[in-house]
Amino acid sequence: MNGLNTKEMEDRYELPVYPRRDIVLVRGKGARLYDDRGREYIDCASNVGVSNIGHAREEVARAIHEQYLTLGNCYGMFYNPVRAKLAEKLTSLSPPGLKRVFFCNSGTEAIEGAIKFARASTGKTEVIAAMRGFHGKTFGALAATWGDEYQKPFAPMMPGLKHAPFNNFEKLTEAVSQQTAAVLLEPVQGEGGVRVGDKSYFRQVRSLCNERGILLILDEVQTGFGRTGTLFACEQFVEPDMLCVAKSLAGGIPMGAVLCSAAVHVPVKSHTSTFGGNPLACAAALASLEIIVRERLPEMAKTLGEYFLKELGAIKSNRIREVRGLGLMIGIELKEKAGPYVQRLMEEGVIVLLAGATVVRLLPPLVITREEIDQVLSIMREVLA
Repeated sequence: MNGLNTKEMEDRYELPVYPRRDIVLVRGKGARLYDDRGREYIDCASNVGVSNIGHAREEVARAIHEQYLTLGNCYGMFYNPVRAKLAEKLTSLSPPGLKRVFFCNSGTEAIEGAIKFARASTGKTEVIAAMRGFHGKTFGALAATWGDEYQKPFAPMMPGLKHAPFNNFEKLTEAVSQQTAAVLLEPVQGEGGVRVGDKSYFRQVRSLCNERGILLILDEVQTGFGRTGTLFACEQFVEPDMLCVAKSLAGGIPMGAVLCSAAVHVPVKSHTSTFGGNPLACAAALASLEIIVRERLPEMAKTLGEYFLKELGAIKSNRIREVRGLGLMIGIELKEKAGPYVQRLMEEGVIVLLAGATVVRLLPPLVITREEIDQVLSIMREVLA
């Protein structure tokens, strides 16, 4: 390989758009990751919420292998039994009003689709999102995402997007106009610091949308598929008109979807995707959903999350401002920059994430064991003491 190691090759040949960490990950199993030197880590990041069912699941590997040898891709103009089965399965598991699905390849594509569907369905052009919200980095999703850090290099943004403070119904109401097509919210803001939505706020937003003919879009790209203690976080909040999912849908294979109510109407040919709903990803998703349901991973996330939050909240440290979360989606807000602690935790064998400058974010696979959580807690106490 030209005498270059992995790090040197990536640095030379790829655009430097990722803030790199100085390890080379080569293997995973369950809630564990391994680097090129054979060192083991407890994974509390799940590739930013992708690996809910854990790493290296044989069921998903077999499904992908068998499907690729049968038919790997099939554009949506043709019917396909694997896609049909997944559409039926996904809508059967979703809130009762969501009866149709559009398949795509990622979370940001799901958000793009939902924004377009809202405009097409209502004939209106404005979308209100929340401050601190994160919805992706393609142009429509980027306009909904909060923060100059993401938007400034690509300004001007797509017009028609407004922002209001999260959990503030009065300010949201003030932002609504005759042209408001949709409100776009995360039940729990992930990148924004693991900030849990207020249930009364969501009920008020749902009522407002009903009264004003506005579609409610919930972004569950990160919270979906058991992460927060229910299959979808919206089960603990309100039922949306559109539900955007991705990340852990297909067990690590790129896939996204928009689940839609009867209020959504989109013209034929107006929004399609070459790879959306391809049989390979659909087979992986069916296998992943079977694991989530069979192993009762949402219930596991609820039980283990409550324990994790309780024990983290009991850590005596002048550095910790607040511990918050829902299920196995946890944020530890510090009184100082969190970056050095994320690095220190990695050095001690625990991989975590940032969520803003001062928040350590934990998104472990839902198959993590109590014993592994206790190992993480022991390291956390040492690093944050």
